[in-house]
Amino acid sequence: MLKEELRVIKQAIMNEVEGFEFYRMAAKQAGEGGSRDAFLELASEEKKHIEYLEALFVKIKDGIEDEKEMAFMEGPPSPGIYKWDKLDKDLTSLAMSVFSIGIQMEKDSVDFYTKAKEETEIEQARKLYDTLIKWERVHLEQFTEQYNMYKEDWWADQGFAPF
Repeated sequence: MLKEELRVIKQAIMNEVEGFEFYRMAAKQAGEGGSRDAFLELASEEKKHIEYLEALFVKIKDGIEDEKEMAFMEGPPSPGIYKWDKLDKDLTSLAMSVFSIGIQMEKDSVDFYTKAKEETEIEQARKLYDTLIKWERVHLEQFTEQYNMYKEDWWADQGFAPF
């Protein structure tokens, strides 16, 4: 019965690794300055997610019954609140691309955990997936807000606004 939950956690780890690498790549593209720091902060957040999920996997895979139950009950670290004003205005196109892709990754994660929740028969796993869904929605909301702000800036820079 835990085999499916372990599969879900392995996939979740891979998803977070992809996000980590994506944000590190964006930081390299941003060069030096506030944008680089902001993207590295996002990568750091993904790294925390990876570490949490890896520890959860081990506890569920190798733990005795009581430890397995406790592993599901331990919540993941809260998502960070970012200070987006650090992003450099001359990198608006890069920021829009990063946040657009980030939005899609977060939506995919919400869908992934929602499906896992629907398919599990383990109540503790359902609660864990609810927590992970909330975790990803915080990022989704933050990224969407930031994307929309940069979109308005980009439109203005292109002479598309106000109309």
